[in-house]
Amino acid sequence: MLIRNIPGRAIKSSEITSKAVFEARRGFMRSAGVLGLGAIAGSVVGASPAKAATDLSFSASTMHTLETLGEKNLSDREAATSYNNFYEFGTGKDDPVDQARDFQPLPWTVSIEGEVANPGVYDLEDLMKPHMMEERVCRFRCVEAWSMVVPWVGVPMGQVIKRLEPTSKAKYVAFETLFDPERMPGQKRRVIPWPYVEGLRMDEAMNDLTLLTLGMYGERLPNQNGAPIRLVVPWKYGFKSIKSIVRITFTEEQPPCTWNIANAREYGFYSNVNPEVDHPRWSQARERRIGQGIFAERIPTLMFNGYEEQVAAMYSGMDLKKLY
Repeated sequence: MLIRNIPGRAIKSSEITSKAVFEARRGFMRSAGVLGLGAIAGSVVGASPAKAATDLSFSASTMHTLETLGEKNLSDREAATSYNNFYEFGTGKDDPVDQARDFQPLPWTVSIEGEVANPGVYDLEDLMKPHMMEERVCRFRCVEAWSMVVPWVGVPMGQVIKRLEPTSKAKYVAFETLFDPERMPGQKRRVIPWPYVEGLRMDEAMNDLTLLTLGMYGERLPNQNGAPIRLVVPWKYGFKSIKSIVRITFTEEQPPCTWNIANAREYGFYSNVNPEVDHPRWSQARERRIGQGIFAERIPTLMFNGYEEQVAAMYSGMDLKKLY
């Protein structure tokens, strides 16, 4: 297990996140048994090697907080978990809440395939358990020009990749969502190609910001938000953050992506948040924060969703208007 040391004085969770999120974390701990991920501790600082080997723990990040983002408030939890795109459960924003209510996300396996030294079908627990989870506050920007600020709980994707040991031929990482029309009734309609697929370049997948996510707001992921495991790539438009992952493939070739397949003119492979590149049907210069009412003032969209310092070097020399 990787133990992340917290520099300086130990910062209390209640000082980093809102009181509501701090209290909600208790619910996430209680749900650990339901997840089948072992006992969850509030922090791994000072954990013994024996405990670290058996527990999947999480702590609040000191590098990904409201303060470090320059944000004042988290998005309302009810808004963030009820206003959502998840076409597997319907095309309306509130369809996933209703249609995913009876979805049973456990037990769950993830198939690891392709150019990797440790392929296989992993139980979710076996895939994630060796790593320490952390809670991160991240901006999330939809291509439809709405956004939110969410505390996610997960593991940096790069840590999992290192353990799986991709070969030198692995240049990209491809992801695939569960395809099961009986459990995901939206898949009975051919509104987009199924199953939903996405991909990242290897350096993007290895970037510390990329998170394999198991929870939000201190609790395990709701069904409508991609239970039991999803990706969060905060500098890209939200559709890149694929939900309910069942397959991860390491490949030499750029993998297909669902929205790029459906409409390449409007949705490129990279899909980086860029206020200077409009969607063909609307501006991307400003965004609406969900939960603040339809008449709330739209705010300026930041390049790379405000993560320019951490990710811009990966795209040095690239024409981001063509490689959108």
